[in-house]
Amino acid sequence: MAHVYDMLVLGGGPAGYTAALYAARAGLDVVVIEKICPGGQMATTDIIDNYPGFDTGIDGMELGMKMMAGAERFGAKSAFAEITEVELSAPIKRVLTTDGEYLGKTVVITTGASPRPLALEGEEGLIGRGVHYCAHCDGRFYKGKTVMVVGGGNSAASDALYLSGLCKKVLLVHRRDTLRATKIYHAPLMQAQNVQFYWNSAVTGLVASKRLDAVMLTDLVSGKTEQVTIDGLFISIGRCPATELFKHQLALDAQGYIMADESTKTSIDGVYAAGDVRTKTLRQVVTAAADGAVAAHYAEEYLAMQ
Repeated sequence: MAHVYDMLVLGGGPAGYTAALYAARAGLDVVVIEKICPGGQMATTDIIDNYPGFDTGIDGMELGMKMMAGAERFGAKSAFAEITEVELSAPIKRVLTTDGEYLGKTVVITTGASPRPLALEGEEGLIGRGVHYCAHCDGRFYKGKTVMVVGGGNSAASDALYLSGLCKKVLLVHRRDTLRATKIYHAPLMQAQNVQFYWNSAVTGLVASKRLDAVMLTDLVSGKTEQVTIDGLFISIGRCPATELFKHQLALDAQGYIMADESTKTSIDGVYAAGDVRTKTLRQVVTAAADGAVAAHYAEEYLAMQ
């Protein structure tokens, strides 16, 4: 008979390996299925300064490897394969991958979410060289410099406020003539002496040598385009949750995130969503890790009742 795990963890980021650590330490038989490498989005960050316990920061890839090692120390297994199909409704959950089939009594989904890019020519090659998607991760590199934030929602407004405390100047670009962000952000941004607004505007091109030097900014009303010199560009126009495999089985919100509250429980018993993939306010490494611990707790409780 095929082996049935107590828990299948889909994704090897901080939420996934924390869930695996807590589950394995509790004596559960658990495997983490990861497509590329431990760490998820975290592994693409050079220095993580805001995860407790590392007073001088830590490389994202290194932290991912440490998280994997910590879970494996208690018996968790790791499988590196791409997930192609899931069947979650039955008591025994089924996950198909490029490396074969995995069966589990519970599933913790930690597939994460990736930043939505502007989709401009050369953008991908400039990531980390002037183009960024996380102000709290990379803003410190631009202390005393001029940066641009693209977006008009809560994330963009929050990023602009945060950067205004670090940078010489913050240029906030939005496609409309007013922010979509909640009112709590409006007054502080308007009052910030070093925040300049570009309404009804869009970044339509990137100018770079070895790193980003400037952007082409287009006024969407007049059609006029100008070149604006900046040191860094922070793109904050939303994220894309990795939920395509689950959209016909689990309840998702309007943005495509799995609907799960602080218990991480989804619309199917025995299935949990942790980290950036679920509906939540703050998506950071530390909150993802917290979700993983919560998911393992409720999965253990579920298994005990079967």
